[in-house]
Amino acid sequence: MMRGSTEIDMPESSSVSKGTAPLIAAPMKEKGGYKKGIAIFDFILRLAAIATALAAAASMGTSDETLPFFTQFFQFQASYDDLPTFQFFVIAMAIVAGYLVLSLPFSIVAIVRPHAAGPRLLLIILDTVALTLNTAAGAAAAAIVYLAHNGNSSTNWLAICQQFGDFCQKNSGAVVASFITVVIFVFLLVLSAFALRRH
Repeated sequence: MMRGSTEIDMPESSSVSKGTAPLIAAPMKEKGGYKKGIAIFDFILRLAAIATALAAAASMGTSDETLPFFTQFFQFQASYDDLPTFQFFVIAMAIVAGYLVLSLPFSIVAIVRPHAAGPRLLLIILDTVALTLNTAAGAAAAAIVYLAHNGNSSTNWLAICQQFGDFCQKNSGAVVASFITVVIFVFLLVLSAFALRRH
């Protein structure tokens, strides 16, 4: 007579190691790591804006041309300080460039602490003010440069750029540089808005 084999389930002893779960979860990577990349790009754009703003102010501020012919009583000369609009342009672009230089430490703080909202909020407010000043100066100077190139027959304003070519070329370059600075400011404001998002 054969004995039937029986299986007996034995409980595992306490010495057998079971799978253990860690009591403290591993720290997850903090969300919003893209904010540091935005802050670095913001810093680079500010350096570019400093260059364009200084170029605009320097180009306009050094625009001076004297025609080689003159009479006994008249000397034909054109300079930026002959027009208050161009004087305003030089002063405004110098202020914008100075502000951009002073904003660099705040941009560095935003790189070191990308989740800090205070410096970013301050920059977005001051950038808006600087953008307004920059746009006003560029638009005013652009109107005068347009008249210098084309004149206005209704008011008998003659185009002077045929005679003062170098003067008009420098002024036109300054206006273009100022509007490049405007575009950079718009990008800075968009970046700051993205950086202030909570999610």
